[in-house]
Amino acid sequence: MNKFRKMSVLLALILALALIVAGCGGKKVDEPAPAPAPSEEPEEFLVGFVYVSPIGDGGWTYAHDLGRQYLEANVPGVKTAYYEAVQEGPDAERVITELAEKGAKVIFATSFGFMDYMLSVAERYPDVVFMHCSGYKTADNMGTYFGKIYQARYLSGIAAGMKTETNKIGYVAAFPIPEVVRGINAFTLGVKSVNPDATVSVVWTNTWYDPGTEKQAALGLLDMGADVIAQHQDTPGPMQAAEEKGVWGVSYNSDMTHFAPNAIMTGPMWNWGPYYANTVKAVMDGTWSSHQYWGPMSDGIVDLAPYNENVMTPEMIEAVEAAKAKVLAGELDIFAGPIKDQSGQVKVPEGTSMTDGEKLGFDWFVEGVIGSL
Repeated sequence: MNKFRKMSVLLALILALALIVAGCGGKKVDEPAPAPAPSEEPEEFLVGFVYVSPIGDGGWTYAHDLGRQYLEANVPGVKTAYYEAVQEGPDAERVITELAEKGAKVIFATSFGFMDYMLSVAERYPDVVFMHCSGYKTADNMGTYFGKIYQARYLSGIAAGMKTETNKIGYVAAFPIPEVVRGINAFTLGVKSVNPDATVSVVWTNTWYDPGTEKQAALGLLDMGADVIAQHQDTPGPMQAAEEKGVWGVSYNSDMTHFAPNAIMTGPMWNWGPYYANTVKAVMDGTWSSHQYWGPMSDGIVDLAPYNENVMTPEMIEAVEAAKAKVLAGELDIFAGPIKDQSGQVKVPEGTSMTDGEKLGFDWFVEGVIGSL
């Protein structure tokens, strides 16, 4: 075999070997495609909260923050951000805007005075859902929410009316707005339902969060002979005043018993968590629409703090529980007539009841309240 033929055979062998190797390394047509790479983590769904007082107030903001924590723990993918101690003024608009700019999909503003500032921001961010607590203004992307806390206030009034020995009950109140007036009236009607001789004296602080001022207001009422103190304030200051004076208290917002264990009987309290979770879920799945929510006690958004059996007698607890059962069943309409105002004029005739609109616009006190608007 000559040199040329040897080289040709060698080249043929090399070519055949290359084809065999290529065939072994090739992918068959019927082989499954490789699994795709894992997708990236879903984008977090940011929800913002704006608080009027510090979380440590032990009351209003503390209760809302418990709701925020519930939301994070119960709705997968949600991350929350909050601003606390935000003043009811232009700073509220700045903070709400910052949350929208940070990518918040839903923003909850938790004080009445934030209403107009939130509405202004909502107009500029149509793709964000805005929810305002206790207000009345709405837009396509802004709703309102609150609970019928007046139902729980009525029940706490029963406890106060049965407990007082002087028939003088004090009430430390924040601002003379319908929300607060409605609560005072409901509480007084509860008091009068079991003790027609008792009166409720109101002192305005014109603050939501001012522990010192709230406590001093309560001390002033106690000096005038009150032996039970109720409140519509964000801190336990009034309850601590009652504790110091050896009398009794009806708290608000959250279970404050540990702040005044020898004074507090019970008190209206909030449970915001389920509402926050349901609202955010609705936004996430595209079913949310602007609305005005005003949930009753039967929804679970409002309740009474646990009874302090060191202060309340079994008879008191039984009376409150009996009325509570009627409220939950829809059998007790707290603002059904006849209801008179402070001057003795009939404002709600017998056989009629106040409409939601009338309750939401309360600008008068019921008979038995001592104080002015």
